[in-house]
Amino acid sequence: MKKVAILALHLGYGGIEKSICALANMICADYEVEILTSYKLYDKPMFDLDKRVKVTYLIETHKPNRDEWKQAIKKVNPIKITKETYSALLTLSLRKKTMIKAIKESDADIIISTRELFNTWLGKYGRSKALKIGWEHNHFDKGEDYAKKVAKSARDLDYFVLVTDSIRDYYRKLLKNYSCTCVTIPNVLESYPEKKSTLKEKRLISVGRLAREKGYEDLLDVMKLVHEEEPKWTLDIIGDGAQRNLLGDRIFNEKMNYVHLHGFQDKDYINEYLAKSSIYVMSSISESFGIVLLEAMSYGLPCVAFKSAEGACNLITDSENGYLIDNRDKIEMKNQIVKLIRDKKKRLEMGEKGYQQSLKYSSQVIRKEWLRILKKRG
Repeated sequence: MKKVAILALHLGYGGIEKSICALANMICADYEVEILTSYKLYDKPMFDLDKRVKVTYLIETHKPNRDEWKQAIKKVNPIKITKETYSALLTLSLRKKTMIKAIKESDADIIISTRELFNTWLGKYGRSKALKIGWEHNHFDKGEDYAKKVAKSARDLDYFVLVTDSIRDYYRKLLKNYSCTCVTIPNVLESYPEKKSTLKEKRLISVGRLAREKGYEDLLDVMKLVHEEEPKWTLDIIGDGAQRNLLGDRIFNEKMNYVHLHGFQDKDYINEYLAKSSIYVMSSISESFGIVLLEAMSYGLPCVAFKSAEGACNLITDSENGYLIDNRDKIEMKNQIVKLIRDKKKRLEMGEKGYQQSLKYSSQVIRKEWLRILKKRG
């Protein structure tokens, strides 16, 4: 059996980490799969992994300390700043040293890199006989400098996998003078519910990391407007992140008792709430793919999102399986949400079309796309 090695930063919470585990699960019946991950943040991966997948942690004694370093800076503590700076530099040095060593010593027939930094090391140090694949999840709207940096890292790879056609086309232009082939393979929806939502309950839902780029402050603005017209409807926000306290304080101070922050929850908890919600709302400023939209669609939920989230535009067909809102217009988002609230028939029609859309991203479909690339060498 041929071997695939997947290079990961960690196996904690995050969209990239979820995709890594999903890919490993999809191909482990066809290949021997090993995940080489820099950091061991938790006792076990935060997403389900098939028992046939081997996980090798390259660093077990150190972890990223960005939050601790920021706190030391904020409190102007010179001793703590020095200590955390030294720890950060040591950790970064270990990350580079251990990953390069792992790449050089890997006996895998195929090596898949999941980070820009790892792309560079894989291209430089990977065995010439190994098929080298880069996998980029972020949208190029993170900035031209970022995109050029990513493209440069992929120059010496055989394939560069992007999650949407628009991202693929963008990187094809940047890599046109190199032998690296850009291909599209969307993210996968690993499972489908036995029953879809009835769309009867007066609940909106949004799931994601509580970070600035996810636009949750705007979502609270929208929900205040919705509440003025439909006071019986509530919003559940499931996720954790840097803005948890900021959002929680605002909800408390503005007496928004119709918005509930649930913090980080496991898959079963999220699925339970998707099953009893009626509309999914995405407020992201940017989004490469938006796997959570597919998860909502698999439960038959119509989805409303801002067009600024590129990933939403690839999954939502405006006025068919949901609504796309131009210019981050919060009043227009409120209008479309209220329209769905007041028209259950429309919710059901859009939800069914969303469900049909989600079937295009099943494990059976996406697995074939990956195997087509992997078999170029494996």
